[in-house]
Amino acid sequence: MNVKKYMDGRSQETISSAVMTADGKLVMESIVETKASTILQFVQGLHGDLHVTLEEDTWAAWLYDLLKPHVTELVVCDPA
Repeated sequence: MNVKKYMDGRSQETISSAVMTADGKLVMESIVETKASTILQFVQGLHGDLHVTLEEDTWAAWLYDLLKPHVTELVVCDPA
């Protein structure tokens, strides 16, 4: 299954995410701790090709570097 993972709502404490199929069907929503090991555990629990989109903000570079080796595609977009 082709899974797209969208991450948003990053803060020092949590990241909100929505996991969707390639055709846009919502599979799950989750809030995970903003901690490298917790984020990677969450991502590694998802099977299939992972396409991640996240918004550009102060956390984007750190999150990009963390996720890039673990996903098929990673896009950082302008929230405006």
